[in-house]
Amino acid sequence: MRRYRLGEEPPEDLSDVTTAEARIAMMAALAREGWAAAGKAYPAYARDATPTRLFRPGEHRDDE
Repeated sequence: MRRYRLGEEPPEDLSDVTTAEARIAMMAALAREGWAAAGKAYPAYARDATPTRLFRPGEHRDDE
């Protein structure tokens, strides 16, 4: 965690001041914290086994 004086915060677009690897690491930490806050176990499956579904343009979604 870093502390900044009011008005001296870094820009919201961190792409100029961080690497892609650093931004992915930030996202991974946020995802783990989000799962923990929801009281759920962090998924342990491999990326290629991630449950997904592709919706083509115009295809009906059950949640709409």
